[in-house]
Amino acid sequence: MKIGFHASHEQFPPEELLKLASLAQQAGFDAAMCSDHFHPWSPSQGQSGFTWSWLGAAMQATQLPFGTMAIPGGWRYHPAIVAQAGATLSRMFPGRFLWLALGSGEALNERIVGQGWPEKAERNRRLKEAAEIIRALWAGETVNRDGAIPVEDARLYTGPHDPPPLLYGAALSPETAGWLGGWADGLLTVGAKTEQLRPIVDAFRRGGGEGKKLGLQVHVSWAASEEEAREQAHTHWRFNVVPPGAAELLRTPEQFDAATSTVRPEDMEDYVLMSPDPAFYVEALREFRSLGFEEIYVHNVGTNQREFVEAFGREVLPHLHE
Repeated sequence: MKIGFHASHEQFPPEELLKLASLAQQAGFDAAMCSDHFHPWSPSQGQSGFTWSWLGAAMQATQLPFGTMAIPGGWRYHPAIVAQAGATLSRMFPGRFLWLALGSGEALNERIVGQGWPEKAERNRRLKEAAEIIRALWAGETVNRDGAIPVEDARLYTGPHDPPPLLYGAALSPETAGWLGGWADGLLTVGAKTEQLRPIVDAFRRGGGEGKKLGLQVHVSWAASEEEAREQAHTHWRFNVVPPGAAELLRTPEQFDAATSTVRPEDMEDYVLMSPDPAFYVEALREFRSLGFEEIYVHNVGTNQREFVEAFGREVLPHLHE
């Protein structure tokens, strides 16, 4: 099992995230992943550094392997540009740009280019086309397509290191996971209770994902007491309580604030692992491993990142690495 550190661009400026990535390596984390947002979830979070610039710096500053998200549906990113960016990182850091997780996106980040925001079915169609375009470019092909995402005479003259990064599919529901199983190299989903995760994993495998990689992002709130952990989760991460079907349509950080104005600290227990006890996290992550997740990326939702990294490295990671 590979335990990674999640770098949240919505919560911290890029220069601080660089220091945290180095600290995570020193603490014994095996890998890292980062988010890719244009806007934070809430104005109170207040950050949104550019992922691709940061990845180059972070991979130079550490020896960790990395993965990241991308929404290549032709709004903020065209898949040809995503393919070029991923290929360049792969060449500069052979074997360390592990995967690129593709998703259908949210209006919060993609509407900024002024091209509207289509229904989920259209976004999924673009997602699959984008994956095909990226794979073709990484294979050295000259790509011409007249589909939902047009491409004209595109060819990467600087291709990725062999083998290229894996293309994961991001899913939050069994329906999406089953569809991804047929074409994605792996699945990336978000931590939840076992009874909620198992149908997602099963659907991915039934859809064609048997034997493929499974990755998980887990939100935790590390603090000195359960009350402090609960308050921290509520203050910094209540914006992710919005159901996926609604979240993908909200357009601004202010709308996420409004949509979560009635969320209480006790409501966070279904969305964030909260405890001051290291043994609690050891047991929880082992349970995720029993579902088949080989890579687990831990996101501490609070601002106490340095304390979390050091404590997790000292009191949790050694037990998981045994």
